[in-house]
Amino acid sequence: MTKVTFRNPVLAGDRPDPAVIKVGDEYWMTYSSFEAAPGLLLYRSRDLVNWTYECAALPEPVGNTFAVDIAEHDGHFYIYIPFIPTPWSTLTDASIFVIHAPAMSGPWSEPIDLGIRGAIDPGHVVGEDGRRYLFVSGVRRIALADDGLSTIGELEHVYDGWRYPDEWVTESYALEGPKLFRKDGWIYLVSAVGGTAGPPTGHMVIVARSRSVHGPWENHPRNPIARTTEAAERWWSRGHATLVPGPARADDSDWWMVSHGYENGYRTLGRQILLEPIRWSEDGWPEAALADPGAEIEVPSGADGQRPPVEFEDDFSTLLLGERWAFHAPSRGEAGRIRVEDGMVMAGKGTSPADTSPLAMLTGDHSYEVEVELTLESAGVEAGLLLFFNNRLSCGMGIDVERMLSYSGGMRTHWREPVPSSDRIALRIRNDQHIVTGWYRLPDGEWIRHAVRYETSGYHANTIGDLLSLRPALYATGNGSARFRNFRYRPLP
Repeated sequence: MTKVTFRNPVLAGDRPDPAVIKVGDEYWMTYSSFEAAPGLLLYRSRDLVNWTYECAALPEPVGNTFAVDIAEHDGHFYIYIPFIPTPWSTLTDASIFVIHAPAMSGPWSEPIDLGIRGAIDPGHVVGEDGRRYLFVSGVRRIALADDGLSTIGELEHVYDGWRYPDEWVTESYALEGPKLFRKDGWIYLVSAVGGTAGPPTGHMVIVARSRSVHGPWENHPRNPIARTTEAAERWWSRGHATLVPGPARADDSDWWMVSHGYENGYRTLGRQILLEPIRWSEDGWPEAALADPGAEIEVPSGADGQRPPVEFEDDFSTLLLGERWAFHAPSRGEAGRIRVEDGMVMAGKGTSPADTSPLAMLTGDHSYEVEVELTLESAGVEAGLLLFFNNRLSCGMGIDVERMLSYSGGMRTHWREPVPSSDRIALRIRNDQHIVTGWYRLPDGEWIRHAVRYETSGYHANTIGDLLSLRPALYATGNGSARFRNFRYRPLP
């Protein structure tokens, strides 16, 4: 019988810090959504390989949404969220909140402030004493009330981590991302060290365990259980893992690890979600079953074959916020800027693509093409199509009523593309393994190639110091509004 295999990533594009929970025969997952709204997109799977979008748990983020944890307690569900201050939020320090719901599909509550400051990466566990706790970066711990919606006492330091050899090349020590689970009388603590960006050999997964939530914690004798050891590997900076039981119901040894990593040569795509099998040693420790998760891997028991990338068209008859589109660095009520009306009408904001909160989509393809038709609805507005990393780094093109404006490296370039004045245009951008080419088409005209091409392999976190990815995006800036129609995304071979 032919083995069914998959190849990482199992969920492509920038989806860092995955948090996974098994609910019955299903898995639910979310990940850090940073400055995107809607945030905390929830995906569902029955086999850990193929994931389907279900809903967004966080329509209006309080700040920059970092690594969360999902928990179930007495049939109720919780997502513990660290928010980081941003120019558009009212926070002044890293702050941990919680949202809760009767089911993973919602409805999710508004965020509740737990009063925890100066900490990120919460991890929930119920101790052997029956009480609930949050572990956070550091690793520190605080007790929760029985309902999980408030804290008791103060943060206390409980675990020093495992120290790797000083000659290993990492970004920083950075003990973070604690995820906890109970098995066979042990509480296992899975953490990340080494820094999530920087050198490709930095990030790694370490494990400790204790019989009690109060310690002492014994380090895995063979730490780390996952790490990129050399830059020739396909996946870099592997870390921030969650361990979950596999779909095989009768075999308690069937476990899997979900983590993130940068693809070698494609840091522009951000940290993508990786899946690999876990085996349990005779002395009761989890071990990564593969030295390198970059090759073909046999699927979990009963899993279907991996779904290939697909092209799609969006006529904007429905606004697929969350499922397809998200605002970058939004203000409260940002979704009020768009409406369905013979396409999508977007109100202008800001003075340039840098401060306009563009509407962006994730991609995990090495090569792809996007195109859209746009109409300026009034004078004083500029609109267009970008590959957008953040407010300091983007490339693409747009029009105002008088001219085409071209962008590279996050700035408007001196180049004046010879486009006749028009309030209607179609734009196309092709990203072919970092080589970016643009085209435009006036009404009833032919496609014309933009005279300048860009090379974007450096549009990534280590260049700009921001843990995001390069995404196709639509923008409208200035006074007035623009109408977008017939967006198309096509992966290229």
